[in-house]
Amino acid sequence: MNIDPTSSKYVIRASIRANGVVNKSDVVGAVFGQTEGLLGDELDLRDLQKSGRMGRVEVDIKSDKGKSKGEIEISSSMDQVETSVFAAALETVERVGPCKATVKIVALEDSRTSKREVIIERARSLLIDLLQDSRSAGSTITDTVRQALQTEEIVRFKGKLPAGPNVESSDAIIIVEGRGDVLNLLKHGIKNAVAVEGTNIPKEVVALTKEKTVTAFVDGDRGGEMIIQELLQIAEVDFIARAPSNTEVEHITHKQIMKCLRDKTSAELFMEQNKWARPGSGTSGKKTRRSPAKKGKSNDSPKSAAPAKEVPPAEPVAASPVFLKQLDELQGSKNARFLASEELADEVSISGLQDQLESTGDTYKKNGVNTLVMDGIITQRLIELVPKAGITAIVAEKKGPLPRDPVGITMFTREDLS
Repeated sequence: MNIDPTSSKYVIRASIRANGVVNKSDVVGAVFGQTEGLLGDELDLRDLQKSGRMGRVEVDIKSDKGKSKGEIEISSSMDQVETSVFAAALETVERVGPCKATVKIVALEDSRTSKREVIIERARSLLIDLLQDSRSAGSTITDTVRQALQTEEIVRFKGKLPAGPNVESSDAIIIVEGRGDVLNLLKHGIKNAVAVEGTNIPKEVVALTKEKTVTAFVDGDRGGEMIIQELLQIAEVDFIARAPSNTEVEHITHKQIMKCLRDKTSAELFMEQNKWARPGSGTSGKKTRRSPAKKGKSNDSPKSAAPAKEVPPAEPVAASPVFLKQLDELQGSKNARFLASEELADEVSISGLQDQLESTGDTYKKNGVNTLVMDGIITQRLIELVPKAGITAIVAEKKGPLPRDPVGITMFTREDLS
């Protein structure tokens, strides 16, 4: 039985039991017949139904083993008093057909409670739709303005290549694959990117790489690898950065972009790790690798330097009891110590160790520093920096994952020295 809560104010629910087999029509007839004239003309069920003040008499009854039982439901639009009176009158029904019967009021419910639930649920649905539309509209406006700004900032390098506005004025550039990559970097404030738009690197980019410090930032897929190979063959690339495996530069987040650029590797190290050789490296047409000359500094030795100035490979350093003693003294300090012939030369915080190696490496080398002891982990980036300071031995708590053991640098961990 389904009573529509929107068509009435109250619902009368009653149970019925009969000592015999009766059906729905028998129960409806008994209700009409035995309440007729009982409450006067004002509460006559037929007249109430005609005026819409009472609903249909809904009956659900079943018979089993010669007895019947079920439920009666009647909706009412009368007031509380009139509905209660009529409900009480139902209990006067004593027979259904030839069978003795008992009717008992189970509940008198306010159907407006159901109406309120319907209203609340519908209002909730409408409010959610409204909020979603509002947020979507706000997001659309923001995205539209941001896209317009990016489109305004993007330029055409040499009239054809998508690029950031600072490509020509910056000392360093980032080479990416396509326009989407340039737009994503612009979105995160990086304005010195230029796109090669696939393989077949344009000659304009090749020429640009001979003037500036170049980082190739490519997708983490086979296509990105192919572009790196081509760039290394025909252009002057200083560093390689790659998006995470199977992801594209145009889709990665700000945090991922910064991490990829921070973890970039030198082109020479990248080729070594991948066992690539730079084609034509022995020909006169290839320019010697260089660091930006505009800074007034040069970090690379000319490849044509006289043999007399070449430094022979360092002999492997033997473990010393001093190493473990220094490591014990540093434990928990997060500091690093530079040793010259096992004597303390300097101590710095690990957080500033990389900057110290980059800025003061030559000084350490002149002062005979040859060992670094640190309360930390040996990383690939550290391996790349220590040769500048003349360091041939690194002592640390642990060793991180490295592509291969470095040439000319001996590494010791606490486990090795214990």
